[in-house]
Amino acid sequence: MLSRCLIDQAGTMADSDQLPTRVASVLEDPGARTIARTYAGALVGAAERVGVESALEEFQSFLDDVLDKHLGFHALLVSGIVNRDHKLTVIDRVIAPHASELFANFLRVLVRHDRIDLLPLILGQAWGLHEQSVGRRRVHVTSARQLSDEARQQIFDRLNEKLPFEPVIEEHVAPSVLGGLVIQVGDTVHDSSLLTRVKQLRAGLRERSLHEIQSGRNRFSHSTGN
Repeated sequence: MLSRCLIDQAGTMADSDQLPTRVASVLEDPGARTIARTYAGALVGAAERVGVESALEEFQSFLDDVLDKHLGFHALLVSGIVNRDHKLTVIDRVIAPHASELFANFLRVLVRHDRIDLLPLILGQAWGLHEQSVGRRRVHVTSARQLSDEARQQIFDRLNEKLPFEPVIEEHVAPSVLGGLVIQVGDTVHDSSLLTRVKQLRAGLRERSLHEIQSGRNRFSHSTGN
């Protein structure tokens, strides 16, 4: 975890620098994920000597405890009107004294290549690469309400029995699913939600009604022809 001192300094700088926040559109860039995966691979490879999980936890802490909580500081780092030299000075003065050398250097590389706005994507890709290397994969589980500890454990046990890898459950809440679960593994979606079952029932009833109407027309036409 990043030290409390770093968080306090980040907050102070965020309050003193009133910068326009650039709307993040990086997720709409089809090439962003590929670029992020390249940086993620480089980070995971470099972190092997110090421990990949500890490096990624530091990365996660930086996003959660600093950038997400101090939007002004976040805006400074990703701003298009702040030059690279100033951003590098911020890293050297504010971040580097309280972060690992690996992470500070990684941030410098991203700033020099104008890729600092890819931080969330890079972290997600890095976790994915690391989890795959140790036999784990992310499984997205969407439910109508937050899962209880018991339900979460039951889902994990069932998935762990059926999947050829250890699942890392990533939970999402969407009241629109009404009930049941939507489970996504990679590009495969298993939808057992009540909403989907209702839609399937409606589609089945509609198809049956159309079939009965058509059958009635055929019988009527046949009788008329005789």
